[in-house]
Amino acid sequence: MAVRQQSEDLCKPLATEDFCIQPMDDASPPKWHLAHTSWFFETFLLKPYLRAYQPFNPRYEYLFNSYYNGVGNVFPRPRRGSLSRPTVAEVFEYRRHVNDAMLALLAGVGADSRSEVLQRVELGVNHEQQHQELLLTDVKYTLGSNPLFPAYRDDLPDCEPPSSVVAALTFTEFAGGTVTIGADESGFSFDNELPQHQVLLHSYALADRLITNAEYRQFMDDGGYKNPQLWLSDGWAWLKSAERSGPDQTYANGDEIQDLPDGGPLYWHRRGGEYLEYRLSGLRPVEPSAPVTHVSFYEADAYARWAGQRLPREHEWEHAAGEQPTLGNFVESERLHPAGAGADSGRLTQLYGDTWEWTASAYCAYPGYRPLSGALGEYNGKFMSNQLVLRGGSCATPGNHVRATYRNYFYPSDRWQFTGIRLASDR
Repeated sequence: MAVRQQSEDLCKPLATEDFCIQPMDDASPPKWHLAHTSWFFETFLLKPYLRAYQPFNPRYEYLFNSYYNGVGNVFPRPRRGSLSRPTVAEVFEYRRHVNDAMLALLAGVGADSRSEVLQRVELGVNHEQQHQELLLTDVKYTLGSNPLFPAYRDDLPDCEPPSSVVAALTFTEFAGGTVTIGADESGFSFDNELPQHQVLLHSYALADRLITNAEYRQFMDDGGYKNPQLWLSDGWAWLKSAERSGPDQTYANGDEIQDLPDGGPLYWHRRGGEYLEYRLSGLRPVEPSAPVTHVSFYEADAYARWAGQRLPREHEWEHAAGEQPTLGNFVESERLHPAGAGADSGRLTQLYGDTWEWTASAYCAYPGYRPLSGALGEYNGKFMSNQLVLRGGSCATPGNHVRATYRNYFYPSDRWQFTGIRLASDR
């Protein structure tokens, strides 16, 4: 119930008009997230396990099914923003209906199905936490695409004082050897984190912090977006495509705000000689000491080449992070933006929170991987194609939702999530 309430709390700053907007196919409206997470509990728990359960509206099974073809037909994702009905009020009523039924199910579940019910509840709770993060990043894309650059919340704290200092970039070295990768099944994990297996790592080094805006500016100022030798072929094609480019210019409060013609992180703009970025608190000056975020894998990879380094492989990242506490700048800090690492040097920082970290590893199955049975097997396994792994969580991730073995995955061109850069090198 705490997780269910958190989804609704995240929506409190929104106006009714904000609940239906879908500015791109990948960004679902807040109303859809609220309904889909309820659909998940209804479909995979209430219908099969709660005797005499009556669906709130049988047609919701079609409207709010995301991609589970084993359940039935799926309403087209690009058209989620076209649904003015059900109303926002009806969606909240739907959530109350599902919550009441879930409490009744948990109060009366029999011993014969208790274990499976509780496993599905745990999956549903973690699924909803994923959608809370998506809800925030989708709202940011919606409001950040608006020429008025409206704030999601105007009470969010600044992330960095003007004089904030970041230590020089250092690296921590790790000896090669055979290491254990994957979750051990002692606690919750998604099926794509299983099974545990052995991986041979060569000696490597991992940067002690994330790359900052100031460091990324050096890449931009050095012509990084104009040098094809730094870019993968697909990345160069993406860079030159209409997919990457936004409107030529937008206006806010009568001031001319220009997009970056040569390229730069999503949400970066210029006003005269000043760089600005849209944050969930509105349009703000780019903070030099804060981690760069909203960059694609292509941009992260090009930056690494320019810096004479590379991106970490996912097993290197997991090996380095496994002994570190899962502490960081998560959604609970209410910054909702990456924060700088500070003047600390010579130790690993920012492994968790702030930004998801691109790795150079393709998202694929571990040796011996078995998806969940039935329609729930579509949760992760069918997406193991053409995507790359990210690690560590972000400033929009719930703090109790991440772990060293957690594998997020996106297409290399995606950057509306809080994605950032950590460098690695061979040793």
